[in-house]
Amino acid sequence: MSLAYLSSRSSRWLVGVSAMLALPAAMANERVQVVTSFSILADMVENVGGEHVEVTSLVAADGDAHVYSPSPGDARSLANADLVVFNGLLFEGWMERLISASDYSGALVTATDGIEPLAFAGHDEHGHDDHGHEEHGHDDHGHDDHGHDDHGHDDHGHDDHDGHDHGDEDPHAWQDMQQAKVYVANIRDGLIAADADNADAYRANAEQYLQEMAEVDAEIRALIDEIPASTSVITGHDSFGYFSSAYGVTFLSPVGLSTEADPSGASMAALVDVIEQENVQALFHENMTNQSIITQLAEETGLPIAGTLYADALAAEGEASTYLGMMRHNAQVLHAALAQPGHDDHGHSHDHDHDHDHDHDHDHDHDHDDHGHSH
Repeated sequence: MSLAYLSSRSSRWLVGVSAMLALPAAMANERVQVVTSFSILADMVENVGGEHVEVTSLVAADGDAHVYSPSPGDARSLANADLVVFNGLLFEGWMERLISASDYSGALVTATDGIEPLAFAGHDEHGHDDHGHEEHGHDDHGHDDHGHDDHGHDDHGHDDHDGHDHGDEDPHAWQDMQQAKVYVANIRDGLIAADADNADAYRANAEQYLQEMAEVDAEIRALIDEIPASTSVITGHDSFGYFSSAYGVTFLSPVGLSTEADPSGASMAALVDVIEQENVQALFHENMTNQSIITQLAEETGLPIAGTLYADALAAEGEASTYLGMMRHNAQVLHAALAQPGHDDHGHSHDHDHDHDHDHDHDHDHDHDDHGHSH
């Protein structure tokens, strides 16, 4: 075989490799640029969007969206985005101000749009919220573009986590996988609004993801059913109301819906009293909260710290680095600490077949003012 032949073959091979190497960059440029407020939403968007999206999460894994302060770089990310997805229900009070500061004018998805939020009545004298888990009929979630424009601040220069008001509605709706179906439908419709050419792919991906969610939801119910219904646990902040409503287990905490407030000495003392009164079996850290509070409670009560639960953020790696993995992990950790095999006194009262799809398959063009991003 001649050297000239080898050289010719090598040149053609190198040209072919160069062309293949150029493909990912070209594909990346065609992807829908999506910015989400925090990591759980980012994972949902990646599952629904698949190969057609490139996702940036403003608050990273293990980060606390309650106290996040946006940077100038975040405003630039929004300015370059085709779609912005955030939770709503005052979960990330800084988001509307950031959107305004960035002059973003594209499609917006409020992931909780269409959900009837659980009431959060505030702390009683015990320093924790008796969630009651009644899905009150607040119809005031008919949000406009941003879900809750009552922030309306233009003063972007201050620390955005000063004085967050999480209101009377619990924003942590993703902790109930039935409610999370609404998130998926809203994300699907937002992607279709921003990129109609790939609508069929988004619908198919969403359907597949919903099937996977249903399987994990069934796993969670089977695990939690082995935990006595009277069991209570304590976590860093009030983020598991929807989980409790959907699956069982009572969650108490030293602080409310936001992580930014430190519990008072009085509320901590009251919580110690509650631990003795109610069937509190274990304490749990959360991955993105101040762990010293739970450690202090463990020292004062002798209760075990039974593991780490993931509430408002995914893990940076491992099983809890995806939404489905996070939900499965939480149920497994609770089960390992609290289960009494063969015991089932839940009676599936939490089965609440609330198919909160709300017929989200209809082509609702609310909030997704498809500002005509064509790709």
